[in-house]
Amino acid sequence: MGTGNLEILHGDDGLSKNGNEGERNVEEVPADGRVWFEEQLEDDLKWSFTLERVLDRGTSDYQQIALLDTKRFGKVLLIDGKMQSAEKDEFIYHECLIHPPLLCHPNPKTLFIMGGGEGSAAREALKHVSIEEVVMCDIDKEVVDFCKKHLTENHEAFSSEKLKLVINDAKVELQNRKGKFDIIVGDLADPVEGGPCYQLYTKSFYEKIIKPKLNKNGIFVTQAGPAGIFSHKEVFSSIYNTIKQVFKYVIPYTAHVPSFADTWGWVMVCL
Repeated sequence: MGTGNLEILHGDDGLSKNGNEGERNVEEVPADGRVWFEEQLEDDLKWSFTLERVLDRGTSDYQQIALLDTKRFGKVLLIDGKMQSAEKDEFIYHECLIHPPLLCHPNPKTLFIMGGGEGSAAREALKHVSIEEVVMCDIDKEVVDFCKKHLTENHEAFSSEKLKLVINDAKVELQNRKGKFDIIVGDLADPVEGGPCYQLYTKSFYEKIIKPKLNKNGIFVTQAGPAGIFSHKEVFSSIYNTIKQVFKYVIPYTAHVPSFADTWGWVMVCL
């Protein structure tokens, strides 16, 4: 998940005012007392809504983390200034990511999540009674701990005996594991060239890592970025076309996520 770059406008939100955190900016509180969250989605397109306050923020070895309290969307999680999920509508993203593959599989028992540090994907997977084990592999322990602390709706998932939390690079973890999985889920940031997740969206990764790690009747699903009429060419079409080179049965699907201000895409494959 993730879209443009963050700016905080019109008010002291608790973030530094020296402009040294990405593209953030804080100005004086306006007459109406409102503070606005603003995110640049495109060069000529911004998305903004009122901000109540900054609940917490942190820094890991990999990224900046922040949790905002917003009037419209409730608690909003940001990674490197990019919207990851919002309390009021994250269920749309995570239900679309998890339930289609689990409902399509005849008897899903084991599931591997690449990323998913906030715990919401695991929460949805654990709703299925057939699931015996969910392995959630995220590279950033600080993000996982931050989400454990603040995202109370996922406490039950994090405390489940069926959840096995692994802090590691997902590619390395899958390579080193001897077992296979019924479902593999990609809950990762978009594939920005040079970014940490880019290698997890390549043809080589799908062919040499994902495919061999799926059981018979196995299913792989990944988030695939913005999929609107203006934004689908950014990553959605590219991910779909890359996956089609490796798997025979490929299903793209979309849903509107209000806090992302766009239609979002996922791609699912069945062996």
